[in-house]
Amino acid sequence: MNPAPAGNPAPRTGVSADRAVPDGGPSVDGPAPDSAGPGGDQPPKAPAAAAPAPRPAFRPVTIRTARDAVTAAVLYLRWLGHHDIRRADQRPPSGIGLAARGVVAQVDPTVRPASLRDVECLWLTAMSESARCVYFSLAGYADDARSRADLLGVPLFVLDLTGTPQPVNAPAEEFVATGA
Repeated sequence: MNPAPAGNPAPRTGVSADRAVPDGGPSVDGPAPDSAGPGGDQPPKAPAAAAPAPRPAFRPVTIRTARDAVTAAVLYLRWLGHHDIRRADQRPPSGIGLAARGVVAQVDPTVRPASLRDVECLWLTAMSESARCVYFSLAGYADDARSRADLLGVPLFVLDLTGTPQPVNAPAEEFVATGA
């Protein structure tokens, strides 16, 4: 590849520099389809950014057992784009831990609301893994747990019995909007 001489920038022809003619004329393949015309005074037009394809509707699984709650959380995380979900290496103080690249999740299938300690332990685990975290609870959250989750930016979801996670706080809504 021949570098452009100093003071003479490489031409904008839409082809690689090793196939372009240094004087700004047509390349060996002819003029670039997006070139502005003879001389190429204007840079080529950038293609319009394609809108991301909308996600298909989430298909929940009815929750009858603790295993169903974990399955619902796994399906939801996959729906959001986290496809490599596995059982977490570190067992949480309560519930079931899940992990994927860049995210740690906790599923609490019990009938008691998640506590402040549960939310803080999940957040600390995520920080030690340099990952985001997300909490799924069947019974909801204690008031102090919700407040701390908001301060720490921990997404909280409640699993309804249809298996559809419902966002509880603003970080959860953002987590759904951004996906993986």
